[in-house]
Amino acid sequence: MSKTIAYIRTSTDKQDLNNQKLEILEFARKKNLIINDFIQLSVSSRKTTKDRRIDEMMDSLKDADTLIVTELSRLGRSTAEVIGLINALIHKKVRIIIIRQNMDIKQHDMASKVMITMFSLFSELERDLISMRTKEALANKKSQGIKLGKPKGTIQKSKFDNDLDKIKELLDLGLSVRKISKHLGLSTHIGLNNYINKRQLRYQNS
Repeated sequence: MSKTIAYIRTSTDKQDLNNQKLEILEFARKKNLIINDFIQLSVSSRKTTKDRRIDEMMDSLKDADTLIVTELSRLGRSTAEVIGLINALIHKKVRIIIIRQNMDIKQHDMASKVMITMFSLFSELERDLISMRTKEALANKKSQGIKLGKPKGTIQKSKFDNDLDKIKELLDLGLSVRKISKHLGLSTHIGLNNYINKRQLRYQNS
């Protein structure tokens, strides 16, 4: 059975959460909709999609479900992110209602199909603009004689850094990289082997 989920987010003001909830409930009453669940939180748009419970929302919504938000800006921190999320919801055949923009996007509605096409075009335009701005910024830095990229020899952080002492200890004991990988619960030893080689841990422990 299909369900309706309302997503409510605000950065800091908890009062705004209540205002959004009341706005959605009033809209639902007028449209004879039943809200099955509210996903609501106070968190900055700069946080990850997991922190903003976007991932949870996406997992909850299935074919023929409905998502209601008060406005587009609640869904993401940039135009590209919002459009990407809407396109993903459309792909899942989820109906999307945005109250303040007076948008009701359905998979098989002609007006919605036009809107979907526009969203796709805007998404592509956003990617192109970001790419263009990045290239222009890099070209500008290069023209000023600024060297791009990290200095030669810079060692990047790795997920293995937390286990560095344990890895050194096991190398001292003479264990192979494969055995160390199993000891650390890794599915493959290749990444660990590269990590050991780049940091020359074998030489440090020989």
